[in-house]
This record gives sequence, C-alpha cells and structure tokens, in this order.
Amino acid sequence: MRPRTARGLAAAMIAATLAGCATSTPKPTPRADSGGGASAVFDVGLAGQAAAFEAFTRRAAGIDPSFANPAEISEQLRTAAGYEPRQLEAAMIAYAAMAAMQEPRFVQTVRAGGRDLGRRLASDPDAALNLPGGPAAAARANAALARRGEALASAGARVKKTSYSIQHQPWSRARVPNAPQRLAAVKQAAGYRAEAADRARLTAAIAEGGRRGGTSPVIARGVAVAALTVLGQDSAARGLMSERNAGQCLRSAKLNYHQCLAASGTHYEDIYCLGVHAMSDPGQCVVEATKPARTRRAALD
Repeated sequence: MRPRTARGLAAAMIAATLAGCATSTPKPTPRADSGGGASAVFDVGLAGQAAAFEAFTRRAAGIDPSFANPAEISEQLRTAAGYEPRQLEAAMIAYAAMAAMQEPRFVQTVRAGGRDLGRRLASDPDAALNLPGGPAAAARANAALARRGEALASAGARVKKTSYSIQHQPWSRARVPNAPQRLAAVKQAAGYRAEAADRARLTAAIAEGGRRGGTSPVIARGVAVAALTVLGQDSAARGLMSERNAGQCLRSAKLNYHQCLAASGTHYEDIYCLGVHAMSDPGQCVVEATKPARTRRAALD
C-alpha cells in the first residue's frame, strides 16, 4: 500500500534506500569489527556509506571524559581514530543525501523529472536546490549534519577540559610507555568497522528529522546525490561524493591528531590530543561543511 501521509512517504523512502540501493551509488568495504565475532558487514550502497558517518560520529561523541587509567585513554584514542578522511568525506555527503530523501515533495518532483533531470544535476548539483521541495530537502540535510557535528565538537570540548582537570592525579602526569606503538595502533584503527546494529542506528538517526536554513557545497551535493539515487543514476552520483574544502578539513584534522600524539609525552597530553584533534576538529569540520563557503573559517583553530 502507498503511504497516506508525508511522514509515511518519508519513512518508505528511508526503508527503500536501506533495503534496496545496493545497486545504486558506490559501496564502501566495511571491515569486520575488531572486537570480533558479533559484527555483520553492512554494505547497502548509499546507506552503507552513510552508516560510516553515523557510526563514527556516534562512537566518538559517546566517549566518556572521566578517564580512570591509561588503558581507558588508549582505548578511546583508537575509537576517535575510527575514520579515514576520504571515506568520511563521502560518508558525510551520503548522510546528507539520506536526510534529504525524507522530504516527500522533493522525492516526488525528482521522480517526475526523469533521466533528463539526472543529466542536469550531474553537471550542476546546485540545481537540485532549485527544484520544488529542494530547499526543504536541503534544510533537512543541513540539520542532520549540523546535529552530528555539534554533538561531536561539544563532546571534544568536554574531553579537552578533562585534560586540564585530571592533572591533579599523579598517574596522568606519567610518561606514556611505548609511545611509538601507541601511535601505530591509532593509525591502524582508521576506517569504518561495521556492526550488526548499524542499519537500525542509521534509520533512527535519519528519522530524528529537523530543519536548518542555509546551504553549502556539501549540502548541495547531498541533495543532488539524493535525487540521482531516486533516479537510479549511480555513475552520476559517484562523481558527487566528494567536496574539496570539507575533505581538506578532515584530512587536516587527522594529520593534526597524529602529530599531536607523536609529540605527546604524558597521559594528560594524550587526552588533550583526543579532545581537540580527534573529536572537536572533525566535529567542527562537519559543522563548517553546512555553511556557505564565504562564511567558513580559513583554518581550524
């Protein structure tokens, strides 16, 4: 039966994307969860890519700033390293596209436009914002990304604060043993590791809804990818899964994280690197990616 309400249509679009877009848009190759055993590979096209963004921002924002010992710090250093910049760049656009597809009027407009519309969007993704329902789809995408980025940046600020307050505990001022091995483990942790519950978590995250005004190159690409996905035009969508400024921001954040850890000597300094460069910086990259290019900061703080 066809959905009778706008909400029903949006829910149906999410379900259809999660279940059936394995043949539309490129697929990442998630690795099995290093925890072993319980993970299931979640790779269903656009939804599989969006899951990488949802998983990283959820796991990193969930880091508890109350560290009790060096082992906890080491574990969370690896958790916050759980993204590869190029993959997360594409995953962010995929997540925006999933959010845009919740807008019923936009989806209906795209379906009526056919392949000619797809060709136009492939060469001019900004044109998606001018379609009936396009601004509303963009507002959904903007809110979805901003919500995730702000939560991650705020969590990072709490961890950064801990790096100062924890210094009254003698163990936090001790030198980090085996620092090169610790850095190597952090670098090895990069990349999306699928979990069995990722499908449900992605669905729940996208369903949070909300709207936020403003557009950006990332938002425009997300809305265009949403349209191309509806039309089943995989190759065209594949060409829109990156954005130069957002990608550079994420790569800089990861590089700063590695450099910070390489220079760190104590456990409290590791906590600082974690909060600032592994959490706040990528979170701010996501927030900045929702803003018009002319209002973005020139560089990370």
